[in-house]
Formats: sequence, structure tokens, C-alpha cells
Amino acid sequence: MATATAPTGAKVPIRQTKLFIDGEFVDAASGKTFATLNPATGDVLAEVAEADKADVDKAVRAARRAFESGPYPKMSARDRGRLLQRLGDLIVENAEELARLEALDNGKPITEARHVDMPMSAGTFYYYAGWADKIEGTVIPVSGPYLNYTRREPVGVVGQIIPWNFPLGMLAWKIAPAICCGCTVVLKPAEQTPLTALRFAELCLEAGVPKGVINILPGFGETAGAAISGHPDVDKVAFTGEWKTGQIIMRAAAGNLKRVSLELGGKSPNIVFDDAEIPAAIKGAMAGVFFNQGEVCCAGTRLFVQSGIHKEFVQELANVAKSIKVGDPLDDATQQGAQVSQEQMEKILGYIDIGQKEDKAKLVCGGQRVGQRGYFVQPTVFDSVNNDMRIAQEEIFGPVVVAIDFKSLDEVIAAGNKTMYGLAAGVWTKDITKAHKVAHGLRAGTVWVNTYNAFDPGSPFGGYKFSGFGRENGRQVLDNYTEWKSIWIGLN
Repeated sequence: MATATAPTGAKVPIRQTKLFIDGEFVDAASGKTFATLNPATGDVLAEVAEADKADVDKAVRAARRAFESGPYPKMSARDRGRLLQRLGDLIVENAEELARLEALDNGKPITEARHVDMPMSAGTFYYYAGWADKIEGTVIPVSGPYLNYTRREPVGVVGQIIPWNFPLGMLAWKIAPAICCGCTVVLKPAEQTPLTALRFAELCLEAGVPKGVINILPGFGETAGAAISGHPDVDKVAFTGEWKTGQIIMRAAAGNLKRVSLELGGKSPNIVFDDAEIPAAIKGAMAGVFFNQGEVCCAGTRLFVQSGIHKEFVQELANVAKSIKVGDPLDDATQQGAQVSQEQMEKILGYIDIGQKEDKAKLVCGGQRVGQRGYFVQPTVFDSVNNDMRIAQEEIFGPVVVAIDFKSLDEVIAAGNKTMYGLAAGVWTKDITKAHKVAHGLRAGTVWVNTYNAFDPGSPFGGYKFSGFGRENGRQVLDNYTEWKSIWIGLN
């Protein structure tokens, strides 16, 4: 076991860096490794085994064997629930270590990793533990002398590809419902953040997950991800990430017509009416865009503020943004950590430069890199933004919010919907009729009213349009991982 040292001097254990296939930690078939970096320093944390097609083939064979033979297909639904419960317990028992590892590898503040990522991850396993023995069929009163009933059966071997912004949380959103339904899994964590997924693999051994049921393959999208998406023996692929990659996955999945679910990006409108509770709306706007360094697919990055309060609201938002403490992710006082990579930091700074060059857009605060070591960006607020500008239409995925003026309800619904995305939205008003009208009018998978970034494993999450299709969480995600079978019994 290696350790990594944070700028604070804190030691964080890195227990595992190999691929996890068929219940064992193994080197990549090619012998290749890649570096995972500390976003707070740019230093190498560890060299991690790099999976490619040969490793994916091996993992898929293991997952197929586990699905069709051995102890797993004989395991009762209730016992699968107990397995998920044990995995949730192990996340809780190791929460501090996992949180520190997440902050180290991803760059997010340790306080967010502790109080958001870990409870979300464990809670997802607990939620689907409860569902495992409740996936039921029905008896249908058909015409004629027949008994007709339905069964819901696992779809089979599932390929799962997750992003780097909530590494353990997204792993939980993918693995827990798949195991709940009786599927087996080949999961690729993001190459930027493989460490908590590999630590989770160790917890799978501790929990007694049968060999081959869960396989974890760090690697790159162009190789390991492509091999999973196009593999002829993978029955379904679930992906969270960028829409262009989603299109690539859909094309690859066409080879064997595997099922696909996609949770993609967003450019979510966060709408503040002049009758809103202003302090709460300021707090909600901050959480909507600066949480997790703005690396959130449903971030409320288009802030629509009604004309009567617009100037004062944006100025107060900027004042609060200036007070955010940006720094070492493992420092308890840090409120905003590092962007996940140099590439991501440069992308964000590039968009800030674009915004400053766009006609009439006004940089109110931020806009600069913080320090010269690590990948830190100031919380940034633009005002006087037109909804057609690039910074209002393209996903930046960083701590950048653009403020847009509006006058009427109908105007802001139309403007809110004027985007290729449809993942989420926020509405701030004391008028319940207005709130419902806007919530119903916005084409988005989630609409928060007088709050933002509220999540629960029982509530479905997903998008419209280029934000993808299919849902994570809730009972709805079970449709991703099950097939319906209709059985007819002749009674003559």
C-alpha cells in the first residue's frame, strides 16, 4: 500500500492500483499503466493499470460466467439485497478514508466528499437493497382459457462508464440498481479518478460479492470505453458524461443492438422572480453553480433574474462569490477545491476569455486562475449576458455563472427552453401558481422550486433532448436493467 501527501501534509492511503477482474486484482494484459494526478498540485498520485480491449474481453467473459453459472444466478433476490446492504455498510465504515481519497484524486473539498458523496453513495446501496425483493411481475386477466403472467428478469451483462465529477457517487448510481436486478457489471471509472472505484473493488471482496459479478477496469474512453460499448457480449451499456461521447456509444452499441441509457450534460436555467425570498435565492444560486467547483452536469449556470431585482441580486451574488475560500481540498476550511485536471481548467479559462470578448457581456468578478500550482479557478460571475452567447449555450463545467435579465413569465420559459439541453432547472418565487406554471413549462428532467441540487436515490434523475434518455435512481432505473417476459399457460 502506498500513501500520498496532500499540501496540508495529510497522508492518504492508496491501497490498490490494478484492474479488478473475476474477483482478483490483476495487471493489464499489455502491462501498461497511466498516471492519476493530484489536481491540487499536478503531482502524480499513482500509476494505475490501463485496461484495453483484451482486458475488457476478459472481464466480459467473467461477467457472463457469473451471470449464467455459479452462485450468483442462484442467489435469492433477498440475498442480493443483503449484499447491497453490506456494501452500503462498508462505505459507511470506510467513509473517512474514501472521502479523503476522493478529495485527493478529484480535487473536491473534503467537507463535500464527507457530507455529500459518501452519504449519497451509501444511501444508494441501501435504497436498492430494499428494492431487490420487490421487482415483481403481474397476473394479467387475458381472454380465453389461459393463465398469463409476467416476470421481470435481469438484462444480463452490463457495461457502465462513469464520469470524474462524483466518482464513487456515480459508481453507486450505476452498480447498485444493476446488482439489485441481478445483472453483472463491467465498469470503467474515469481515467482522471480511478482510485475510489478500486478501493470499492476491495470492499466487494470484503462483502463477499461472487467472482465476476463486479469488474472494475480503469482506462481511457478511446480504448477501454470503446471496447465496452461495442462488445458483442455486453447486453446493455449505461453512460454518464458528455453528449458527443454519448453519440459515439450509441453508434458502437448498434452492433448487437444492446440497450443504452445516457445521462449527459446540461446548461440549466435557474430562474429568480422578483417576488423570491432573496437571501434563499442567493444561497441557492451559489449552490447551483459553485458546488463541486461547478463540475456538475445539472449546474444552474444560466441565472435568469427578473428586471426589478436584477442589478442588486447579481451584485450580491458576486460579493458572496468573492468570499469563497478556494484552496487545498483536504483543508476543512476550503469551500472550493481544484478543477479535476489541467485540461478542464484550461477549458474553463478559455470560456471565460470567450465571454470577455462577447459583445456586452460584463465580467463582474473572478475570471482568473488561482495560484500557479494545481488547477484552481476563481468563482466567476458574468452579467449583461444574452441567452444566445456561447457562454450561455455551451456547457463550461466549471465555476462560471452567467446572469441574464428577463421581464415576464412566458419570456423566461421560452428562454429557459432555448438550449440543446434539458437536464434540470430551478425556480425561485413565493407564488405557488407561478412556480407550477414554470415547472410544467420547462423541458427538463428535474425542476427544483425554492431549492437547488436536492437529490435522493428514490427520485428519478435524467434529461430531455441532448441531456440523454433513461433515468438514474428511483424505481424508474430498474427499467434500464430488466427485461419483461410474458408467460402463457393453457388451461384447457
